[in-house]
Amino acid sequence: LKVCIGGGAGFIGSHIAKQLMAEGCYVVCADWKDNEFMKPEEFCNEFMKLDLRILENCLKATEGCQHVYNLAADMGGMGFIVSNQAVLLYNNTMISFNMLEAARQNNAKRFFYSSTACVYNEALQMDPENPGLTEDMAWPARPQDTYGLEKPGLPDLRTLMAWRSCMPRKCAWPTQGLPYQDSDGTLSQRLRPERNLEGWAREGPRSDGKQTRSFMFIDDCVEGSIRMLLSDCAVPLNLGTDEMIDMNHFARLAMSFEGKDLPIKNIPGPEGVRGRNSDNTMIKEKLGWAPSISLHDGIKATHAWIKEQIMAEAAAGHSTENFSSSEVVVQVTDTLDELRK
Repeated sequence: LKVCIGGGAGFIGSHIAKQLMAEGCYVVCADWKDNEFMKPEEFCNEFMKLDLRILENCLKATEGCQHVYNLAADMGGMGFIVSNQAVLLYNNTMISFNMLEAARQNNAKRFFYSSTACVYNEALQMDPENPGLTEDMAWPARPQDTYGLEKPGLPDLRTLMAWRSCMPRKCAWPTQGLPYQDSDGTLSQRLRPERNLEGWAREGPRSDGKQTRSFMFIDDCVEGSIRMLLSDCAVPLNLGTDEMIDMNHFARLAMSFEGKDLPIKNIPGPEGVRGRNSDNTMIKEKLGWAPSISLHDGIKATHAWIKEQIMAEAAAGHSTENFSSSEVVVQVTDTLDELRK
């Protein structure tokens, strides 16, 4: 079985690729960046460094592939999203449409589209005690930002294309994932300090820290994505946990693995919605499965991994100061400028 993974050098994409390769699939990964932590041969059979905003590149990547996973997206943390809304809307629309069209032209049998929890109506996420977002709440659309605005139309487009080409479509609306790694492969600002944990004392969660989220460990994300693609389910599903936590308690949980109880200083900045949680009723009905790894266990594993990376950096003589600070994000158009070359 030949499989293409758009965004295959990214965190989720590379882990799905690694699992599929272990299961005996021939895995082609396409991305415009390299994976920082794994060599290509560790997670795929073939790596193509391509700009998936261009249809010809998508056709090349998906050629001969029976299954296509599209996880490619230009995104980052809230600071990056709110500073680059027009750029993200353009880049992600081009990627999504071109990957789908390439899969159709190359007669792919199954197509997996990774959407985002950001598709959900902002008005339904004002309460930190969010009871859980069900799949039908994504429409009518009123996402908070353009990153979420680009996503809702693809399931409908895929429905029309599937009807005409007999290509089953699978769509996931995932909540946040763990371990945390930004789209460029760098250690995430969200889990910096151990992440030098003392950093929480001077630079903690944004706003008042009472905004809530649910987080999914990468192993659950990989299993859920593959299960969904192989299933007969033809409707979008939430892929995330329903274990919600606010950011102040999240910080204390992270500190607990070092036995520390430092004061938390909340800082101003974009916080996203006030409350977001996954309702897993439908995924249990359709797949007979739901993510099960607890937040405690996921954070514990993530903490150990990040600590190991920081210690390795220090042992190599590199400065680790930047792991305990954040940077102001501004709009950048370099990705758009590249299209002119």
